[in-house]
Amino acid sequence: MSCFRASLLLLLITLSGCSSITEMMGDVDNSVPPTPLVSFFETARIDRLWNNKVGSGTNELYIKLTPALMDGRVFTADTEGEIQALDASTGKRIWNKKIKLPVTGGPGADFSMVLVGSSEGDVVSLEPEAGAELWRTRVSSEILASPRESGNVVVVRTIDGKLFALDASNGDRLWVYDRTVPALTLRGTSTPVISGDSVITGFDGGRLTALDLDTGKLIWETKVAVSRGRSELERMVDIDSQPVIYLDAIYISTFQSNVASLDLQTGSVLWERDISSHAELGVDVSHVYVSDAEGNVWALDRYSGQSVWKQEKLQYRKPTGPAVIGDKVVVGDLEGYLHWMDKETGDFVARNRVTDTPILVKPTVIDDVLYVYASNGMLASYQYADLDESEIEDLLPETQDSDSVSGESSEQQVSEDEENEDTAMPYYLFPGEE
Repeated sequence: MSCFRASLLLLLITLSGCSSITEMMGDVDNSVPPTPLVSFFETARIDRLWNNKVGSGTNELYIKLTPALMDGRVFTADTEGEIQALDASTGKRIWNKKIKLPVTGGPGADFSMVLVGSSEGDVVSLEPEAGAELWRTRVSSEILASPRESGNVVVVRTIDGKLFALDASNGDRLWVYDRTVPALTLRGTSTPVISGDSVITGFDGGRLTALDLDTGKLIWETKVAVSRGRSELERMVDIDSQPVIYLDAIYISTFQSNVASLDLQTGSVLWERDISSHAELGVDVSHVYVSDAEGNVWALDRYSGQSVWKQEKLQYRKPTGPAVIGDKVVVGDLEGYLHWMDKETGDFVARNRVTDTPILVKPTVIDDVLYVYASNGMLASYQYADLDESEIEDLLPETQDSDSVSGESSEQQVSEDEENEDTAMPYYLFPGEE
C-alpha cells in the first residue's frame, strides 16, 4: 500500500467517526453517528464581537489552516492561495494577497513575517504590514503544518518526514533533518515549536525530537508512543499534534497511543496516559485538556496525568483540541458548534453555533478573546460573561414554562436554535442532561 493510499485511507477513517479502525475495513459503512446535542441550563452568556467570511476556507478538504495572530492582526489562508490580514479587534480586512498556490500549511506569524506552505512544497514569506511578498522557495514535499520563525531561522515540516531550516532573510536552506516515514500514516504533520535555541517537533512513528535551531544537531529524541495490536493499522502511532510547552515541560498527544508530559531539557518522560488523540492539547497552570479520538474531552492533572474529569457527551462529534479562556474550556465540532465547559468540572455552561460546516482547528485565545475558524472560511471572535444569580433567577420561570419541561427532545430544541445561528444570545434549556 502506497503512502498516498494509506494517508487517504486514514483520512477517510478520521472523517468517518468510527469507534475502531477495523470497522472500516469491510464493505459496510459502520460509521457511528454524532452524539445528539444534550440539553442543559446555560450559566454563561456568549457575546460575538465580530465575524467575517475570509476566502473559500478549505474547500471541503480535511486541511487544518489555523489562523495566526500577531501585533493585533489575524492572518488567514485558504486552499486557493488567498492570504488575508484582519484587525483582531474589529474583523475589518486590512489587506489580502493571492499567491496562486494551493496552500495546505499555515499561516505562521511569529516575529517579522507571515509564512504559508503549499501542496507542492512551496514556502512563501509575506511582509505583515501590507502583504508584499518577501521571498519564496521550495522544499521536498507537501507542507501540512504552519511554518515557524525565530530570529533569522524559519523551520518547515514536510509530509515526507523532513524538517527544513531556512534563512529568514531570503529562504536559502540552512540545514535539513530527515526521518523515515512509515508505510501507514495519518494525513497530517506535527507543527514545530521553537523554544530558545531548540526546535521541537513530532514525527510519524511516535517520536518527539529536539534539534539545535542553528545547526540541526540532535539534542534528544524520545519514543513517546508504543505500537500495539495485530494489524498494521492497529500498530500505527503518529504524532500529528503540535507540542505544547508550559514552563519546563512539553505536553504531546499521539494517535492510538499516549498523552504524555516530557522534560523540556532532557526529553525524559514525566508521565503518560493511555489516551489516543490527534488533536491539539490545551494546557493551563493546573490541567492538560485533551479531546480523544472518540470525542471525549478530558482534564488531566498537569503534574501527574491523573484524570480530573471526563466529558463524554461529545462522542463522535469530532471535537477540536480544547482552548482555555478564563475559567472555561472550549471546543468546536463537526456541525459548527462551540461547546463551552467549566474547566474545573467539565460541565457544559454554554453553546453557540458559528456556522453549519465543521470546525477543524483548535480555537485561539489572545487577551481573553476567542477566535474560531470554520472550514467554510468563516472567522469569528467571542467573549463570555458568567450570569449572576439574579440573571439566572429571572430566567428560571421562563425556562420552566418552555417546551423543554414538557418533554421535547434536545434534538428538537437544537433544530429551532439552528434557524437563528450564532445570535450571540444565551441558549437556555432545562438542567436535565439526558
